[in-house]
Parts: sequence; C-alpha cells; structure tokens
Amino acid sequence: MPEQSVPDSSNAVQEQNPYGSAPAGPKRVRTRHFQNAKQNGIPITGLTSYDMLTAGIFDQAGIDFLLVGDSAGNNVFGYETTLPVTVEELIPLTRAVARAVKRALVVADMPFGSYEGGAEEALHTAVRFMKEAQAHAVKLEGGVRSHKQIKRIVSSGIPVMAHVGFTPQSEHGLGGHLIQGRGDAAERLIADALAVQEAGAFAVVLEMVPGSVAAEVTKRLEIPTIGVGAGPSVDGQLLVWTDFAGMTEGRVPRFVRQYANLRGVLTDAVHRFREDVDSGAYPAPEHNYE
Repeated sequence: MPEQSVPDSSNAVQEQNPYGSAPAGPKRVRTRHFQNAKQNGIPITGLTSYDMLTAGIFDQAGIDFLLVGDSAGNNVFGYETTLPVTVEELIPLTRAVARAVKRALVVADMPFGSYEGGAEEALHTAVRFMKEAQAHAVKLEGGVRSHKQIKRIVSSGIPVMAHVGFTPQSEHGLGGHLIQGRGDAAERLIADALAVQEAGAFAVVLEMVPGSVAAEVTKRLEIPTIGVGAGPSVDGQLLVWTDFAGMTEGRVPRFVRQYANLRGVLTDAVHRFREDVDSGAYPAPEHNYE
C-alpha cells in the first residue's frame, strides 16, 4: 500500500504495491496506509493468524494486516463457536504473531464479553492487548451498539477496526449464520457502518453482506471497507487462513476460495512417516550420528 497515487493500471499497482522481495511500499503498514489505499484504489489484503510460523510466512508474502481472530476458538482451541474464547487465551497468540512480523499490521480481536459492559471495560481490554500482546490495533464487533466503546478506545490513542454485518459473537441473537443487510435491513447496516466511522474506526469489516449493499457502504464511507463474503466492490478482502489454505474439514463458506489443500498434504506426509517407521525405512543411515 504505497503513499503516493498510482496510475490506473494493474501493472502499475503491482509495481507500487508489491509482495515478496520487491522494494517499494511501506516498510511497516500503518493505519494511515489503509486510508491511502482506499483513496488510490489499491486493494487491502488480510488473513487471520494465530502463531509465529504462519504470521512470518504471510508477512513475507506481503499481506497487509494479520487478524488474531477469535476464530481461534474453532481453529486452535476446538470450541464449536467463538463465544468461549477469552482475553487470556488470545493474548499469547497475539504476542506470537506480533513478534513474527516486520511489515504487516497486527490486529487483535476483542472476544465476546470483553467490551459489552461499556466504554471503560472496552478500553481496559484494548490496553491489555496493546501492552501485553504488542498488538498494533484491536477489532470489535457491532455498529451503533458499539459506538461508545470504539470512541473511548480511539480517544485513548488505540486504533480500532470495526466489524458489522454478520457478527459471529452475536450468532445466537441473529438466528445463526445468516446473510445480513438484505431488503429493509440494508439501511440498518449502513447506519452501523456510519456509526463506527463517526466513532473513529480506521476501517470496518463487512461480513456476509450482499455485494450491492457492500458497494453502497463502501461508496458512502471515507474509511476502508474490508470484505468477508461482501463481494468485489469493497476496499479489501479478509479470509480465515485455515479456510483459504484447505486446512478446514467439512463445509467451508461459499465466499471462500481455497488456494491450497494443506490438509491433504499433511495427511499424506503423516501416512508416509508412519509407514516408514513401521517398515524400518526411517531413520535411514544418513539420519544417524556416528
């Protein structure tokens, strides 16, 4: 995400916003680069991460921000939902990710029950993530209902990424994993997005929102929109890394494109290791010390 404007050309964007070892672009992604990206039409990329190994890989590949999501509840701790996740569980994961990156912005998810009590509770949680986990920003769910919390955190100098549309922490209240913002609910979604912008959020995640509604929100907001199943007309895209890399077992959301089958690769490797041990093929002479 460069700081200067770029020509309207995909090649020019790639030159100005490279991945890997190319030299251009910010040495460290800051919240101001998100705003610059929106102004210049440069897509923002985000992935979840919960450990230093994946964080280092994603960072080196040029991903702009890493979200230490409460999706760790499903992908690390084995919970059925994100609701049981605690601050104490996410802090060491966030710390590991923050230590591994050199460029990406690290965003810590504030879990259910850590900010709903009011602005001061929200600030206390955010401060813990910044001090104890070395996060660069925090994320919390809710639009109008979270306005006071976002405003209090931002006023204390902590950047906030907001999250509206389908909010997983509210899945029971929403009646399950349902698309948000259809029909008459579109205006409510827009109101939520405007509320978090007014509160000072530097970006907002739109999850499971019709593409036309997401496009309207993106047009009306001055801050960047990050899509999770919100179509192509947003300012950036975010995916859960275990979904996009093919680690997740069973059904994945419709909006996910799987770029690899790491589950299959690891399963095959484990089978071959077990067979080699069973047959005596491993360890071979070259693996022995003299």
